[in-house]
Amino acid sequence: MTVAAVILAATPESALMDADGLPSVRRIADVAWAGGATPLVVVAADPDGGVARALAGAPVTLAEPGPAEAGPAGQMARGAGVAADLVRETDGILIWPARMTWVGPESVTSMIEAHGVMADEILRPSFDGEAGWPVLLPTAAVAALRDADPALMPGDVVERLAATVPSRSIELGDPGTTHDRETQRADLPPYSGPVEPAAGHVHEWGAQVADLSDESPLEGPSLAPYAPAAAGEAEGV
Repeated sequence: MTVAAVILAATPESALMDADGLPSVRRIADVAWAGGATPLVVVAADPDGGVARALAGAPVTLAEPGPAEAGPAGQMARGAGVAADLVRETDGILIWPARMTWVGPESVTSMIEAHGVMADEILRPSFDGEAGWPVLLPTAAVAALRDADPALMPGDVVERLAATVPSRSIELGDPGTTHDRETQRADLPPYSGPVEPAAGHVHEWGAQVADLSDESPLEGPSLAPYAPAAAGEAEGV
């Protein structure tokens, strides 16, 4: 089972906005990797190379956005396609807006484990009964992105997909799933999650990172080949 993380930034400024001392996309990439997501794809325009520099040392592929007329759904599909090209066995995609910087790695792991037993469902984390991000899409939902209305905002895209693909919310008690970077990290509500992951068994959080040697060579962002007629930006991401 392989679950990728697709991090979507509407603009370079959104990608690089400070998140408690780190650029937003770098903080999210580190958390996604620690939680067990792979491959990692950042979809963002990068005219001056600032996003690539922010991702230096991270196992991330930086992908140029798709055409503006494709809308947010098209940017989701763009990232999902890059992830599938990188790892053919990818069977789930975490769709992760760059503004959602405070999600914990435990929540990523819980979502991936839940996907292992609910592989055909859209999974969405919730906090205090409110649905949040990142959303885990199975392969069937990813395919439907290409037919989604380009005028829809990201949350509406997910709601439309949920009308045709089974879905459920998973209460993880992680305030970072519903509170974006407009809320200072120190001001987040307290974590109130379950004592065990959503799949019902205990997991060693961040095991994938713990297995890496401290002397392993640093990785940097690779660039996904793409030549759109015009680089677009996904609104609302």
